[in-house]
Parts: sequence; C-alpha cells; structure tokens
Amino acid sequence: MTQMRKTPPPRGPGFEPTLRHIPIAAILPVKQLPTAVAKGRKYAQIAASIREAGLIEPLVVARAPGLEGTFILLDGHVRLHVLKEMGTDAITCLVATDDESFTYNKRISRLATIQEHKMILRAIDRGVPEARIAAALNVDVALIRRKRTLLNGICPEAAELLKDKHCPVNSFRSLRKMKPLRQIQAAELMIAAKNYTVAYAEAILAATDAEDLVDPAMRKETPGVTREQAERMKTEMASLQKNIKLIEGTLGPDHLRLVVAGRYVERLLTNDRINRYLEKNHGDILDEFSRIVAGLSRPAPSSDGPDEVEE
Repeated sequence: MTQMRKTPPPRGPGFEPTLRHIPIAAILPVKQLPTAVAKGRKYAQIAASIREAGLIEPLVVARAPGLEGTFILLDGHVRLHVLKEMGTDAITCLVATDDESFTYNKRISRLATIQEHKMILRAIDRGVPEARIAAALNVDVALIRRKRTLLNGICPEAAELLKDKHCPVNSFRSLRKMKPLRQIQAAELMIAAKNYTVAYAEAILAATDAEDLVDPAMRKETPGVTREQAERMKTEMASLQKNIKLIEGTLGPDHLRLVVAGRYVERLLTNDRINRYLEKNHGDILDEFSRIVAGLSRPAPSSDGPDEVEE
C-alpha cells in the first residue's frame, strides 16, 4: 500500500492582527547602536520626521520566550533610540509571531531613491505641503522639489531597472541627457558594476555617442578627459555592454548550479567524519569549503552611502 504523505500544516500569519502600544521599558533591543549613529544625517532625518509627523512606521517586536509582557526588538533600533531621547513612555509596535531577530533586517529593503520619489509624490497628492515634507525629512525644500521631479525625462524601462537601487539624485541628471535606449543601457551598466555614483553616471554620459543624446548641441567636453580617452572609454563601455548581454543568458542556470553545489558542500560539512578527515589531511580545502558555505547565507552587499542607518 502506498504510504500517504502528510501535508504540512499551514503556516499562520507572520504578525499579530492588531498593533500594540507597548511601554519602552518592556522592549529589549538586540544590539547597541554605535555612538556615532546619533550624529549622522539619517538619524537627524528620522528624528525630525518623528517630531514633525509622529511615528509613521511601527517598530517590529517579538514576544520574549518565558518573559511575560517583555518583547524583543526586531526592527527599529534607531526609532527606539530617538523616542527614548524624546522621553516617550510607550510605543506603537507590530508584534511578529516568530522571533527572527537574527534574520529580520536582512529581509528589509531600505527606501531606494525612486521609492522615496514616489512617497513624496503621494504625500503631495494628499495635500501635504513641500515645506512640511522637508521639515519631516530634515532637508532643504529645494531637495524635495528635485526629488519630486526625479523621473522627469527618464524612460519607464530605465526607471524600472533602478527602482530599488540607492542611486544619487544627481546621477539621474546625467541619465536625463540621454535618449531612452541609452538610458536603459546606462542603467544596466550601473547595475552590472554596482556603481550608481554621480561620477560613474557622468563617465557613461561622456562615453555616449552624440546621436544617443537628447540634445547633442549641448554636449560639453568633460574636464580632464582628452578626446582619445573618451573614445577609449566609449569602446570599453560597448565591450562591457556586450559582456552583460552574454552573462544575462547564463546567469540563471549558473546561479542555480552554484546554489545546488553550495548546499551539497554544506551537507558534507555536517558529517563529523568528513570534517575530521579534512581538518587532519586537507585543511586548505576545509577552509575553502567553509567560505563557500558562509557565502550562501551572506547578505547582498549594500550600495547605501555612509550616511545610511541600518535599523
């Protein structure tokens, strides 16, 4: 008789259905913030936002096992610090049903430039004045206006490619001078190089043919770059673009094979006999296997700037 396979029980919701107002004294942080964090620009923006508009995004906590009425803080260490400084007694929190304090932050996508642009547009559509948004973010009103018009002149395909990237506002200024097809190519180059800086965007612009510019007559010579260097840069950019297309065709299968091989190595290292043998006879191989396994769970490198605050 064929044995019936048990169906795993359905997983419950990841969070309790209602927000809770929890005393600050009952919330236990899982890490201590560096003293330099309170002096950073992002910290000042978060503090200004809370003072101006209140706590918009609730903290995420989990119930501490065996400690009735006590909660472990999963996300929101900076917000908690700010609220403590403001003398707040209790905070609105979202209660997670699982304690994922070691992995929760890896699953958070910090607000990217285009996402921030859309958030500002939504706020303006709801009648929030630009001055109030600027005060909430602790920035100049002129910066809010630049972020509001961020995607003017940017084709939808390029915007889609960069929608979750931390791309400086001024990098879009260079993209705006290119025609749509070149904007897409430039976005692909930036993603391939994991480089979204203004200098890199300007380098791509300098290597762009006149016919790929919105207004070739407005083209300016890049200071410190000779015509020969510009031509060589153009050739290298074209070669990189070609290599990107070649890699795109094999990236999926190659990544799948890498993950499968990595998991196999991970299983090997759970065997004590294999571990002892490698440690005794092939320590270099064991070290390499350990690095491979560690790389499987390592979070992707962030492109955030030095002022970015991880909560």
